[in-house]
Amino acid sequence: MSRIRVVTSQPPTMATTKVTRVMLNSGQMIPTIGFGTSALPLPPPEQLTSIFIEAIEAGYRHFDTAASYGTEECVGRAVAAALDSGLIKSRNEVFVTSKLSIYDTHHDLVLPALKETLRKLGLEYVDLYLVHWPIMIKKSANQFKLSEDDMLHFDIKETWKAMEECCQLGLAKSIGVSNYSCLKLGKLLENATIPPAVNQVEMNVAWQQQKLLQFCREKKILVSAWSPLGANGAAWGSHQVMQSPVLKDIAAAKDKSVAQL
Repeated sequence: MSRIRVVTSQPPTMATTKVTRVMLNSGQMIPTIGFGTSALPLPPPEQLTSIFIEAIEAGYRHFDTAASYGTEECVGRAVAAALDSGLIKSRNEVFVTSKLSIYDTHHDLVLPALKETLRKLGLEYVDLYLVHWPIMIKKSANQFKLSEDDMLHFDIKETWKAMEECCQLGLAKSIGVSNYSCLKLGKLLENATIPPAVNQVEMNVAWQQQKLLQFCREKKILVSAWSPLGANGAAWGSHQVMQSPVLKDIAAAKDKSVAQL
């Protein structure tokens, strides 16, 4: 459900600049710049796969997908094509994140959901697997138009236990959450044997979430920002980042675009 706009063109220096990686609390290294793969409406599969291959050519090595995005298969095809063409030399060069659907946030559904994600990706493991949202809904519900009647009981403890099992099986190198507040993270950590490596939330210079950021720093949980450009006026976002007079002035002084800044 979290939406990150697909960007299909990047500065020419992207391919020649080594993207910084940081270490997660799991010991895995994650690229600090990721390519979001959610878009409404989605391009046709062939076009989408081509976009992802172009992103690899441009220098991207981290792809963020989810069961709810409908892009897992295209990400997998792009990775396979990049390997076949020699664009990348090994699977280890690409960091793939995917997310558990809110239809499957139940202990008994997590592992089957991840196995289905891996089937679509054509991969033996994901580098990072996230609980997309801290809720569970009925199978008959429309995830983009929810009502109170659609909601089911969400068990933070048992769902996370199943996520830990996925990690222990080697199907996910790291596990984490998305759209979790300080309160929900605190509840999760009370019983976790493997702490979440990442909390992916909406964050940008106009919506900085300093309290959550500090909490995650104290718990050694990396904060990953979705819609870091404020979604630029899409249905869930605004123009506060891309149209900021302050950011425009700084970008002009540095001879960069606002997005680069």
